[in-house]
Amino acid sequence: MRSLSPGQNLPAELGRLQRRSFKYFESETNPHNGLVRDKDAVDWPASIAATGLALATYPVAVERGMISRAVAIERTLAALTFFDASRQGTEPNATGYRGFYYHFLDMRTGRRAANCEISTVDSAFLFAGMLTAAAYFDGDAPVERRIRELAHALYERADWVWALAGNGTIGHGWRPESGFIPHCWQGYDEGLLLYVLALGSKTHPVPAQAFEAWASTYEWKHVYDLDYLYSAPLFTHQLSHVWIDFRGIQDDFMRQKGIDYFENSRRASLIQQRYAIDNPLGLAGYAAECWGITASDGPGPATLKIDGVVRQFYDYAGRGAPYGIDDGTLAPWAVVASLPFAPDIVLPTLHHFMHVLQLHETHACGFKASFNPTFVGASGGGAFNGWVSSYCFGLNIGPIVLMLENFRSELVWRLMRECRPIVAGLRRAGFQGGWLDAPGNRGS
Repeated sequence: MRSLSPGQNLPAELGRLQRRSFKYFESETNPHNGLVRDKDAVDWPASIAATGLALATYPVAVERGMISRAVAIERTLAALTFFDASRQGTEPNATGYRGFYYHFLDMRTGRRAANCEISTVDSAFLFAGMLTAAAYFDGDAPVERRIRELAHALYERADWVWALAGNGTIGHGWRPESGFIPHCWQGYDEGLLLYVLALGSKTHPVPAQAFEAWASTYEWKHVYDLDYLYSAPLFTHQLSHVWIDFRGIQDDFMRQKGIDYFENSRRASLIQQRYAIDNPLGLAGYAAECWGITASDGPGPATLKIDGVVRQFYDYAGRGAPYGIDDGTLAPWAVVASLPFAPDIVLPTLHHFMHVLQLHETHACGFKASFNPTFVGASGGGAFNGWVSSYCFGLNIGPIVLMLENFRSELVWRLMRECRPIVAGLRRAGFQGGWLDAPGNRGS
C-alpha cells in the first residue's frame, strides 16, 4: 500500500486550500459513472479532462485523509467501468471513437454533449488520471487488480496512429460530421504529455518522428533577460508537469539549450511576474505579488472606458504573457500550479491573493477561476473591488490539489516514475538522465 515520504513543508493555509479544492470533486461528480462536471454551473456537462484530474486526486485525498481508500476505489471503479462499457463509434451521440473520447459528455448519460470534438489532449489527461490510479492502487484485492486492468486496457485502446496528421504531428481532434479538425499539436504547449503517452503505447504507438515533428515547431525566445521555450498561457507550462517529473531529464532540444522542462517552467513563471511588474498595458493591480495570466474565464465580452482608456474585455479566452491576450484577468490557480517551480515568488503572491485581496475564504472550493481588478462595476466581495468569476472549473481545481501535493510529497511524480507508458514514452522521445536512468527504474 502506498504511503507518503517526507517532502517540502507546506504552509497550513495551503493545506487547507488543498482540502477545500478537493471538495469540488466531491460535489461535482456523478457517483454512478464517475464523470466530473466541467464547471460548477447548473446543467453543465462533464469534462473528460476534469474527470482525469479527479482520478489523479483520489490517491492524494486518501493519503491526506480527505476520503477513505474504499471510497476512492469506489469512485475510481465507477469511472473506469463507465468508460469501459461506453459506446465507441461514429454515431454523433456516442461517448468516443477509436479509443478516444469527446471533450464534453452529458453528466447523466455519458454521451457526447452538444457538437464537441473527440479531443486527443483531453483524452490524454483522462488516460493520465487512469494510469495514476493504476499505479496507486497496487494491492492484491480484486477491486484494485480490476482498477489496474481497466486503466491499462482503456489507455491501450486509443489508436494514436489514427490521430496523426499529414505533417507527422498529432491532430487536435475529430468530429463525425466533418472529420479531423484542421489543427495539429504544434508549438510548445500542454501537448508534451500527449506526445509522451502516444509514444509509450504498447498497442498503437506513434513513431518517434512525431515528437521530432512537434519539437521542430518550438519557439525559443529571449524575454526579460531570460531565455526559454515560449508559450504564452501559464497553464501550458504546468499541466504535463502535474504527472511527469521533468527535473534532470532532457530530450534533444533541452540538451542543446542546457536546461530541462522543469527549469523552463520556472523561467516562464518568472517572466509572468516580471511582465506584471512591467505592466505595459497599465492594468490595475499588477505587481510582483499579483500575476498569473493563462487561459481563463473573464468578465467580457464588454468594452468599457476606464480612466480615459477604452478597454476590451473577453469571456473565456486563451490569455497569456508576455505576448497574447491580456485584459487584466488573472488566475490564482495558475499561480498555485507554479509552486513546485518557483516557490520564492509563488508563496508571496498566494499570501497577497488570500490576505490582501481576500479572494479565498469566501469561496467553498477555495479560489474561483479568475479575477480582474481593472474591470469595474462588479464587486468580488471581501476587500477586493473588481470582477471575480462566478465559477470553479475542474481543469483549474485539479492542478491546485496535485501540484500542492507534488511540492509537498512528490506523490504523483513518484507514482508516474514507475508507470511503464510514461517511462517508455519519455525514452522514445529521446529523454535521458536523472531518475529516468536510475538503476532499477520499475517503469521500464
